[in-house]
Formats: sequence, C-alpha cells, structure tokens
Amino acid sequence: MKIVVDAMGGDNAPLETVKGALMAAREFKADIVLVGRGEEILRALEELGEKDLPSNVEIANATEVVDMEDDPATVTKLKPDSSMTVGLKLLHDGKADAMVSAGSTGALLSGATLVVKRIKGIRRACLAPVLPTPSNGGTLMVDVGANAECTPEYLLQFAFMGSYFIKSFKGVESPKVGLLNIGAEETKGSTLYKEAHALLKKAGDEGRLSFIGNVEARDVMDGVCDVLVSDGFAGNVLLKSIEGMGIFFMRELKGMFKKSFLSKLAAMILKGDLMRLKKLVSSEEVGGTALLGITKPVIKAHGSSNAYAIRSAVKQAIKTAESGVAQMITENIEYMKVKEPEKGENNA
Repeated sequence: MKIVVDAMGGDNAPLETVKGALMAAREFKADIVLVGRGEEILRALEELGEKDLPSNVEIANATEVVDMEDDPATVTKLKPDSSMTVGLKLLHDGKADAMVSAGSTGALLSGATLVVKRIKGIRRACLAPVLPTPSNGGTLMVDVGANAECTPEYLLQFAFMGSYFIKSFKGVESPKVGLLNIGAEETKGSTLYKEAHALLKKAGDEGRLSFIGNVEARDVMDGVCDVLVSDGFAGNVLLKSIEGMGIFFMRELKGMFKKSFLSKLAAMILKGDLMRLKKLVSSEEVGGTALLGITKPVIKAHGSSNAYAIRSAVKQAIKTAESGVAQMITENIEYMKVKEPEKGENNA
C-alpha cells in the first residue's frame, strides 16, 4: 500500500506533516511518498533527528505550494508543480493507492475532481466526516461543505455513497440512512428536501437503501442513523455547531474540576473516563475526511493537523483504499441516477 502525503499542506507543514507521515510509515508499514519542496522536507527530517529516510519513505519534489488565497477552481492549472497537484497526479497515474492533504479544502476538492476524476455518473463529490456517536460507533455526515447548493439527485447520490462507505469501511450490512431536516414528518423542509425524501423513500422501498426518514439535528448525536444526508450548507453549519459545543463543554468541564480540592480529587478519580471522552471527541483520532465520489481515495486532513492527526489520516487512507468503496459505487451507479422524464410526459 502506497500513500501520498502532501508535505506542504496545512498550518503546521512541513514539520508536523513529515513527523506524522513517519509515524504512519513505521506503525502501519505502508509506503509513504512525501510530496513537496525537497529541501524543506529534508530540513524537517533533520529537526526531527532523522539522519536517513526509512526504507519505505520517499520524497517527490514539488516546487510550489497551494495557499489559502489561491482560487480553488484554477489552482491546479496555475500551480501545476504544487505539492497538492503533483500528489494528485501521482494518484491518478496509479503510482499511489491514496492521498492525504491538510491543504485548502476547496483546492483539494477541485483538484481531485479535475485530476483524479469523479466516478462516472456521480454528479458531485462530497465531504464525509464521521461524527463520534457512541451508540453506533459513529455517524457519517454527507455533505458538510463541498456543495452548498444541491439538487435532489445529489442528495440521493450522497446517501448511496455514504451507505456504501459505511458498509465497506465498518462492515455494517444495512446502514441506516437519515435525511437531516427540521422535523420528522415527510412534509417538512424546503422543496429540495421534500423531493430528496421522496427519492430516498423510493430507494428504501426498492431495498436499495435502509432509509429511516427525516432526522432532526437534536437527535443526530444519539446515533439514530449510520449515514446523515444533507446539502453542504446545512451539513457544515451542523458540523461546526457540534464542534463548537464540544469545545465549550470540554472547556467548562476543565474549569469545574479546577475550582477546589474536592473537584480536583474528583478529576483524578474520573481521569480514565475523562481521557476516553477526550479521545472520543478528538479530531486527531479520526485524522481526516474522505472525499466520496472520486475514483481513488483522497483524504482531507484538518488544516491545523498535528503529527498524530496526520498519522491518523494516513491510517484512514489505508483503510479506505482497502475497503474498495469506489468500486462498490461504480458497480451500483445505475441505481443512483434520477431518470429524465420522457418528452411529452409532463404534458400527458
């Protein structure tokens, strides 16, 4: 298994990116290709006390870096020798099995679509992070920002792709699919969500999906579904809200346990449980978000990823590549399309 790592992507690159890639190379025995400015990568290795590259790590030189100010739609053309673009080309050319980048989300999504290509028949690729819901081992959200404006067909395809991802990645035979909405009733929501509900219900009736209906935001963290479908705008708002509340509660909890001797004693007694809770909500454990709908696995790591987060993202890239989810989507694409009405059908 060979994984490309964009060594220059992210706020802490290249030092933390290189460190995380080395951790992954040693722990998972995967071959790693560090793509970026060779001199800076070597300098990072020196800072880490690495005299020589491990035998399963190599450097692919790329002279340019994608910045957050770059236009995502044109960056692959304007910066063909950027670490992100070079990495995507290596993936497209079959010289790697998956790629990890903590760089610009928009640029990575655009680059993956233009260079690695979408699966034929998929209208839009989507971002699919896993929420830490204890009751079902995590709920996959699709989409959370890649597509702010969607059609009912997009949401139908998100549901199928998410379902196949959970089935292949986690081994869940019949993942429960829910549609994010403002109420449980079929009549709730905008025209987009009403039409998407009808398509998802039809797929459920045909046995293609295990659709459970609308899901309200307050029930998401209870793990009522394995896959939560939404447009990118609503999904992103929900995800950021959950992240914000998690940070708030952890901060308040930390303050409570520092107030007195007794609270500090309680913290010591509960240390194991608190560490498990911290690990559960930590983005470092997940590492990154898969881009579903691309022909080969591309994992978007958080922009502020540290070394451990990069290591976790590489782990996810390996598991995604091994899962064969892209092949599963390709084989079932006919069920994920909305047929255009025949001419004259609307006037019949």
